[in-house]
Amino acid sequence: MTTRVVIADDQAMVRAGFAALLNAQPDIDVVGEAPDGRAAVEVCGATHPDVVLMDVRMPELDGLEAARLLLDAQAAAALTAHRCKVLMLTTFDIDDYVYEALRVGASGFLLKDAPPADLISAVRIVAAGDALLAPSVTRRLIADFVRSRPAGAAAPSAAALRLPALTAREREVLVLVARGLSNTEIAGRLVLAEQTVKTHVSRVLTKLALRDRAQAVVFAYESGLVVAGDEG
Repeated sequence: MTTRVVIADDQAMVRAGFAALLNAQPDIDVVGEAPDGRAAVEVCGATHPDVVLMDVRMPELDGLEAARLLLDAQAAAALTAHRCKVLMLTTFDIDDYVYEALRVGASGFLLKDAPPADLISAVRIVAAGDALLAPSVTRRLIADFVRSRPAGAAAPSAAALRLPALTAREREVLVLVARGLSNTEIAGRLVLAEQTVKTHVSRVLTKLALRDRAQAVVFAYESGLVVAGDEG
């Protein structure tokens, strides 16, 4: 199957470069571009992409609010089978925006200066339904977000009320997901088959009503299951 992509970025050169790179792939088709968040929502409504590359900082409507509108609209239209994934494009100086994006349902983030191969891989990973949370970045970003957010004090208790729904093994798996480990790495750590890990992850998402691994990471920290700065 071909993955349909929309690129939203206020820099024309960035859009052109990304489009050229992605269109050169036999399994990826760029079906639309947008220079701002408002246009991105409109373009997505008209083209029904599988993945949206959404820059965080854009005029008219920033990428965070555009992602929120897009994902909320999809959630409201539950009868619509097609659901696109949002992959935020960011830099380290706007980490807090990335955290908010994960909370509203974005499937992950990608640094704008990442190598071309990483961009191609990111689109495929997100299109396949996985979250793009690199282990080397996840621990640093999410832990810092949760530790520093002034409004975070009330969140853990609310999220923690949902933890009893998980078995002990599912909690173990969620902790490792939150620390950025892949299914393969989790399988090795817990001495389980990779398919078994996938099943546990799926059950965690279902029980906690989470969209994907990205939201699972956020939940793990907000619930207090994983403590910021504790690498275990």
